[in-house]
Amino acid sequence: MNKQPLKALALVAALIGGLTASAVQAAEVNDVLKAGAVKVKTAKVAQTKVDRIADQTDGLLQEFKQVNKQIESLRVYNSQLDRQIVSQKTMMSELQESIKNATVIERGISPLMASMLDGLGDFIELDMPFKTEARSEAIADLNMNLDSAKFSAAEKFRQILEVYDIESAYSLSLESYRDMVDINSDGSEVEVEMLRIGRVALMYQTKDKSQTGAWNKTTGSWDTLGSEYRRAVDQGIRIAKKLSPQDVMEMPITAPETAQ
Repeated sequence: MNKQPLKALALVAALIGGLTASAVQAAEVNDVLKAGAVKVKTAKVAQTKVDRIADQTDGLLQEFKQVNKQIESLRVYNSQLDRQIVSQKTMMSELQESIKNATVIERGISPLMASMLDGLGDFIELDMPFKTEARSEAIADLNMNLDSAKFSAAEKFRQILEVYDIESAYSLSLESYRDMVDINSDGSEVEVEMLRIGRVALMYQTKDKSQTGAWNKTTGSWDTLGSEYRRAVDQGIRIAKKLSPQDVMEMPITAPETAQ
């Protein structure tokens, strides 16, 4: 029997067996690789979901923190509003009390204002006769306003105090203006230039400067001054009109009365 062919067949069979085993192993490796790829893909999908959920969670956390801050701000704001409401209620109570008191004060202030106007009117009549018509008209207007419902009591009182301030300012001012004066006490008025030095002296001078006079508080009439005062009064008029610098003026001034 020839043993060489048998050996060849055995070798072929071994080779075939080896190839078959390799093929099986290759198939198993491919299966493992495919399974690994599927797992990797699945892991990627899962990681994407995890990342998305993490982002959503972070967003919700930030939103939660923001809402908490808003809630805290609202608590502080509400607390402030509560304090303001308490303060407003206190203020309303005080205002109601003030309204009641204001009604009482208003009833008492109306007679006071009328008395103030009467006193001011008497004062103007006894004062030196400068701008008498305009000053008397101001008092008449205030008396009309006193009976008018157009103005509040506060506004009426303010108007009266304003006139009092104007009258007070006359005592400290130097003024020159034109006026019509009955200098001869015969009913005929002459246009003159007036010079008022506070409430100390009131003088006039005619346009041609030919006649100069001063108000005599004692007699309540105009006295004609001598020529020695002509230049002094003219200088005072120029100073009052700011045409000359301020300077010492020699003026006829009534001596002060002795206090009783």
